[in-house]
Amino acid sequence: MSGAAAAAPAAPGAGATMAPGPCIIDVEASGFGAGGYPIEVGFVLPDGRAFCTLIQPEPEWTHWDKAAEQLHGITRQVAQQHGLPVLAVAELLNRELAGRTVYTDAWAHDYSWLGRLFDAAGRPQGFKLEHLRQLLDEPQLEQLDSAKREARGALQVQRHRASSDARVLQWAVGKVLGS
Repeated sequence: MSGAAAAAPAAPGAGATMAPGPCIIDVEASGFGAGGYPIEVGFVLPDGRAFCTLIQPEPEWTHWDKAAEQLHGITRQVAQQHGLPVLAVAELLNRELAGRTVYTDAWAHDYSWLGRLFDAAGRPQGFKLEHLRQLLDEPQLEQLDSAKREARGALQVQRHRASSDARVLQWAVGKVLGS
């Protein structure tokens, strides 16, 4: 894999007390709203293996929100210089996630951003994207924010980036499901 993409083993302690969790994906974007597009995608598989890559913006993808940049810390220049082309990212996601149901806590945003990625790549999406609401009931959903804060501490996650957020979410889901 190139320097833009990285597969990582489970984080220290990530699997020590938690059973395998669902496949979780997270997308960082240039901003919210109609002009936003994906600039980083990360996922964590049920066995704890993680993947993350920056995405090279397409030439017509010009929207940039400084507030989003402050949140994830990725500049447009970094995405352009170190990101993979959209076709490479779409093919990689389809290869690694083929036939899986992949969960997110921001379905409306991630669905839109992944749709934009796959449309630009000219490829169909080869996995199903679902909201965590499909896995958790209302009392469990109410516990999720607290479990995510606990996960950030337990996993020593400092940054707000796609694979880190996916790992935190997977850990938190395992916690509220009683794994």
